Amino acid sequence: MITMKVGAARKEAAEWVMQHASKEKGFLGAYFSGSTIGLADNADLPEASDVDVMIVTEQAEPPLKLGKFIYRSTLVEATYLSWNQVASAEEVLASYHLAGSFRKDTIIADSTGHLRRLQNQVSRHFAERPWVRRRCEEARNRVENGLRSIDTTAPLHDQVTSWLFPTGVTTHVLLVAALRNPTVRLRYLAARDVLMEYGHAGLYQELLKLLGCTEMTPERVEHHLTELAATFDAAAAVAKTPFFFSTDITAEARPIAIAGCLKLIRAGNHHEAVFWIVATFARCHKILHADAPDLQRKHAAAFDAVIADLGITSADNLLSRAESVIRFLPRLWDTAEAILFANPDIVDGS
Repeated sequence: MITMKVGAARKEAAEWVMQHASKEKGFLGAYFSGSTIGLADNADLPEASDVDVMIVTEQAEPPLKLGKFIYRSTLVEATYLSWNQVASAEEVLASYHLAGSFRKDTIIADSTGHLRRLQNQVSRHFAERPWVRRRCEEARNRVENGLRSIDTTAPLHDQVTSWLFPTGVTTHVLLVAALRNPTVRLRYLAARDVLMEYGHAGLYQELLKLLGCTEMTPERVEHHLTELAATFDAAAAVAKTPFFFSTDITAEARPIAIAGCLKLIRAGNHHEAVFWIVATFARCHKILHADAPDLQRKHAAAFDAVIADLGITSADNLLSRAESVIRFLPRLWDTAEAILFANPDIVDGS
């Protein structure tokens, strides 16, 4: 199989922007985001990666993201962003999801010149301690606010999602302190690397314990992935209701969700695959709940089995697990502060 180079993939994604997105009403600019921005043009594009593109629009409420699609030979993920969200360097510097994209020149198109000026400002101040701490605080608050907002009357798949994603943001607190990309699918693998690098390897087992996967064997995780593949294919075949994640559950995105997790497991990183397996299971069940209830019932046992292996058996149990993560936050914050002060790339700022 021929491996695509990152530069070639970026070129095709940029071509899509100029040929299609730039012609939309309200288009103001576009830039690259996500894990590929830290890769050199001559690097191989990882098999389970897409090229993230942010489309800046003048609309106050941006459209539902286009999500994943193939343009030429590149899997692109396009997301709309309101102009208001990138109005000032201060707002971007304080946002851990936005700031990293402006750390270097990622701009594809900029009809007003604002994105270029913004990038210059953000890149100058990105590594200043006060801004790094602000971004860590934003991630920490996202954990606590999310876990305190779980609706126990919601369907099970929504409850699991409401617990899982804030729990996973504990990794982002650490990644932001280390000036690393707060990746989505590979967040636990990236956090493990940071904790080992900064001498806090012991904390990693606590993160996995909060997730609930420390006792899972590689064989058991691979079993859950096999069950997920069947659920994924069923959901992808019947999906009609639009959700913000809909294009993550398609044939085009299958290599990321299924093959990407299998690669982790086979590399000895089975615990690191669990987060995305469960997240994708829950998303598939949200689709099936909306568009094929009979199929949801057919695949319910597999979902019940994976969350039972995480130790989640009831709504009360889920709330208890959420409280455990909240109680862990002071220890997490102490570690993030230690990383922040030990990080040689962070400066005091002016």
